[in-house]
Formats: sequence, C-alpha cells, structure tokens
Amino acid sequence: MAGHVAEFAVLGPWSLETSRQFWEGFTPAALAAEPAGPRLRTVFCAEGDWRRAEAEVTQSGAAARVVLAGGGDLDAAAAQVCRFLALDVDGRGWPQVGRRDPVIADAQARLPGLRPCGFHSPYEAAAWSVLAQRLRIVQAARLRAELIARHGEDGAFPPPHTLAQADLDLPGRKGEYLRAVAEAALDGLLDGAALRALDPGQAVQRVQQVKGLGPFAAELVVVRGANAPDALPHHERRLDAEIAERYGPGRTLAEVSEAWRPYRTWAAVHLRVLREQRTGEIAGR
Repeated sequence: MAGHVAEFAVLGPWSLETSRQFWEGFTPAALAAEPAGPRLRTVFCAEGDWRRAEAEVTQSGAAARVVLAGGGDLDAAAAQVCRFLALDVDGRGWPQVGRRDPVIADAQARLPGLRPCGFHSPYEAAAWSVLAQRLRIVQAARLRAELIARHGEDGAFPPPHTLAQADLDLPGRKGEYLRAVAEAALDGLLDGAALRALDPGQAVQRVQQVKGLGPFAAELVVVRGANAPDALPHHERRLDAEIAERYGPGRTLAEVSEAWRPYRTWAAVHLRVLREQRTGEIAGR
C-alpha cells in the first residue's frame, strides 16, 4: 500500500503478531483474520475530520512503520493508530510488573509482546456499548456489521455526522442513543487524546454525560476506546472471576491490581485473554 508513511519508536516489549492475533479475536471490533505475517491492516474514520483512513502497520525491531492512505489529516490518523494499538505507551516498566506479580509474569510469558488493541476511537467504543446493551455479543456484532454495510465508509464504521442523520431501524432506544453518541463525538466529548489526558475516573464521569452510557459503558469507552493504560474496569464480572481463579478465593481486583500500576489495563487485558483462551468465552470487552 502506497501512501503517507510515519515511523515510531516503541518503548518496551511489543509484538505486532501477538497483538494482531488478539485483535482478530476481539469481537466488538475484530480485524479480518489474515495468514500469519508481518503486517496489520485496518480501516477507520479518523477523529477530528472523520475522514476514512486505511492503515498498514509493520514492525522492525522496536520500531513501528505506519503507512496510511486517505483524504484527511494523515499525521493525526497515524497518532490515532498508535493510540489504538497502544504503541504510544512507554512500556519499559511493564516487565517490572511481572517481577512483582508471578501471575502477571506467567501471562506475559504466554502472551509475549501483547499490547492491548482497542477500538479505533472512543466514539466507536461508545457506539458498540449502545449496540451491545441487552443483546448477546454475536447479535450486537451483527448490528454493527449491518451499520457498516449500510452507512459506513467503504468498510469503516460510519462517521458521526452520518450516524447522527441516518434512519436507524434498531431495537428499543438504540437509535436514539447512537445519535446521542454521534453528537457527543462531533462536540468533542469523546475525543481520545482528551480522555487519555484525564484521570481515568474523571474520564469515566465525562463519558457518562452522554445519553445512554452508564458506568459499565463509560468504563469500556475509557479503557478500550481511549485505550488508557492504567485504568481498571470495576463492572467486569469475568475479570473478577479470573482474579479468584488465579489469586485465590476472597482476593479482589482492587487488592491485587496495586502491584500492576501503572499498567493496570494491560494486566487486566492479559488475564481476560487467557481466560477466553481457556474457557472459550467470546471477547466482548
């Protein structure tokens, strides 16, 4: 793919292949599975101008090479790619978490170089939260695919100005809530860089201002939409179950996660991935 090229130094452990395999199994925003290889491809609407962008990411040692094509601000789009792939996080202290916590050390060894890949933007994460309310994950994924087919930008999720004006035939109040999400994105309330700059708790409160987004949804937007590296989901029963499984009955997320700072999101995602591999649960968060 020819286009705008940006190169970034990635600080700390990183494997594009491990991260890509994780994202291929992340049902809410899964990549299409590709043969094993040295690259990751995706399409998305870039925050700000909301123009469609194509990205191809390759790894050369500790460097990421991002090739972009599209009609918008491709420098901003490249920075967004780094955010949703967690390449913009200084991960040099991540191995120390494993030295403090043998459970996380085991997860790091099983998932070498994994960096949590999130949604392309908090806007897409918020839209998924609305679609997934009171539905099974596979049903919500089908609704998302239909939105992309009917209103999307050649494979990319519909930009907020399109979604705000679209005639959405969706169950319950999902259409109303999706329009609220789209309007919040246009107003800058769901800006990824702005949410990452806030304390995670403050960011969650900010997202909850959007109609239809409660505490669970707001956490998803911050943790997996803004891809905040040191935020904890406090409404995730499966993670709580994994804590009890790995650390023993009676142990709590709040207790064990103190050793994970400043990578609490990363540690939580590693444990959830291993649980999904072991139990066959569908990745929905």
